Amino acid sequence: MRLLFAALALILGTTPATAQWLDRPWPGIPRTADGKPNLSAPAPHGPDGHPDLTGSWNGPVPEIQFDPANAQPAVNALIRQRQREYHKGRPLYNCLPNGPEADSSAGWKRILQTPAVIAILNDDLSYRVIHMDGRELEANPAPSWTGYSVGRWEGDALIVESNGYNEKTWLSRYGQSHTQALRVKEVFRRRDFGHLEVDVSVTDPGAYTKPWGSTARMELEADTEMLESICERSSDQWQGGAVAADTAVTVAPEVLARYVGVYHGVYGGAKRVIDVTLSGNQLIAKVTGRAEVDGGVIRPLIPQSQTTFDGVGIVYQFVVGDNGVATALIEIHISGPQRFPKQP
Repeated sequence: MRLLFAALALILGTTPATAQWLDRPWPGIPRTADGKPNLSAPAPHGPDGHPDLTGSWNGPVPEIQFDPANAQPAVNALIRQRQREYHKGRPLYNCLPNGPEADSSAGWKRILQTPAVIAILNDDLSYRVIHMDGRELEANPAPSWTGYSVGRWEGDALIVESNGYNEKTWLSRYGQSHTQALRVKEVFRRRDFGHLEVDVSVTDPGAYTKPWGSTARMELEADTEMLESICERSSDQWQGGAVAADTAVTVAPEVLARYVGVYHGVYGGAKRVIDVTLSGNQLIAKVTGRAEVDGGVIRPLIPQSQTTFDGVGIVYQFVVGDNGVATALIEIHISGPQRFPKQP
């Protein structure tokens, strides 16, 4: 429990709450009869005829497609190590840029668009530049936190390709690593005045068998402004670890298969669903029903016994019948144990 409190303190201490100004009406934008911004109005276009992405945007953390079977063994081993450390090495928790994290495709952003370059400003005062002058992607760019990006228009879709990331960056909050061969492709689509969709796909043959990614859905934050959200305390001050490496045990795949299923229950007055799947020899729990996470949160489960698993600071314990098949799942955390029966 002390470790759980430490992890919560770490997260709260390194992820400042975002804020926004009070009502400051933007001039010249479409409005409904009651004077509110009309987010469903047609998307604006610039003098060149392409959609204008300029504006302040915000959106929930997107769901990533986590599949351990798609990763090289060394990548999965590093993911498990980072999980045992409560992800304390994540760049965000060390006051460093997020880099190509799929999670960072959402959140507060200001986009500034010109015909030759597009700049994306983040609320942590980091930024990235997308070159729109027709240049090709550099074959051997200097490694950096935000990479080297070039863009082009295909109809109303902005296609951005990036490379040149250093190996200190992560690909998601779950700890996926990459090599310097990483390539990221983003497709920006402004569906209407107030909605921006960003499809992100990562390719790295040195770490993953096939591309994978996520989709962020952003909304225009009209009549307000993005304020800075600065990391001022890194995880260097936290010395704990979730699970010692020598305490993890091995559970046979045929046993893990008996735990696969969908578990339903109520937590905090809201419905919660825990969908447990098996990928290779790794159990994955997808938890939905948390308002702060769009599409749910994914927790790789590390076995601590034949029925008890660590899921990034939360303990999951399977209740099994005489045949060894799970009938319920108990989620154990700071609020105490919560029982979720298995759906027939």
